[in-house]
Amino acid sequence: MQRYIIRRVGESLLALFALSIIIFLMVRMTGDPALLMLPPDAGAERLEEIRHSMGLDKPLVVQYGLFVRDYSTLSFGNSLRTQTPVYDEVKDRLPNSLKLVGTAMVIVVLIAVPLGVLSAVCKGTWIDTLATGFAVLGQAVPVFWLGILMIQLFTIKLGWLPSSGMGGLDHYIMPAFALGFFTVAAIQRLLRSSLLEAMDSEYIKLARIKGLSEFKVVWKHALRNSLISVITLGGIYIAILVTLGILVEVVFAWPGMGRLLFQGIVFRDFPVVQAVVLMSAAIVIFSSLVVDIAYAYLDPRIRLQ
Repeated sequence: MQRYIIRRVGESLLALFALSIIIFLMVRMTGDPALLMLPPDAGAERLEEIRHSMGLDKPLVVQYGLFVRDYSTLSFGNSLRTQTPVYDEVKDRLPNSLKLVGTAMVIVVLIAVPLGVLSAVCKGTWIDTLATGFAVLGQAVPVFWLGILMIQLFTIKLGWLPSSGMGGLDHYIMPAFALGFFTVAAIQRLLRSSLLEAMDSEYIKLARIKGLSEFKVVWKHALRNSLISVITLGGIYIAILVTLGILVEVVFAWPGMGRLLFQGIVFRDFPVVQAVVLMSAAIVIFSSLVVDIAYAYLDPRIRLQ
């Protein structure tokens, strides 16, 4: 088990290192941020002064070395746009994104689990057809388009919910649902297939022969054994929700990491873009690592692969 964990940790660090190189190069391919900080009539001398102060006149290898040094100590430098420490901006925005993702996962569990169970128990009926159609719709509708439709209906037409910002519980409903709708569909379909497989197994037949009620058979025995794959997928989707958050946060003006990334891209703010993308990538990689290790404990066969 220890060898498996060490190997997975090494693979995760290697993936993060490769991703840091890609991010470092890609953000510099978008253009020179010094040009955005100067008026159109600024001379070449002033441009060179700005580039020197930002360290953009150094060779790429040197810039990357400084980049690795800063990020290894969680010193992300200063924002080129606001001249404030990027660490402070990330520290203020990250909890807001995690709150949104957490609320979205609560909505996912409350909707996906009952629908998945109903779809499996009522296989072939109109309930199954309706639940399956809901799942297909959830995987087909883009999250940003769903968010725009919800604002049009619940804010503009009905006036029930606020369309932007972060406040009370009512501010969470639309962005959390828009963010979690795709995950609802994926978990519901997986739970349905896992339950159908479990309900055809011998131990479920034995439970029915013993005279247990259908409620206990489904919710106590079949569901418990079907949740292993669902929990694994759920852990992966938590990481995916962090990356999808940029679309939802921009639509609903949510003060999180996604909106900070969008602002950094618009203004070519290298330190902000690098910090947010690498932080999001670290969350995704760490979540995948935790899921892999947890699944290895649940299924020892994985350790031998």
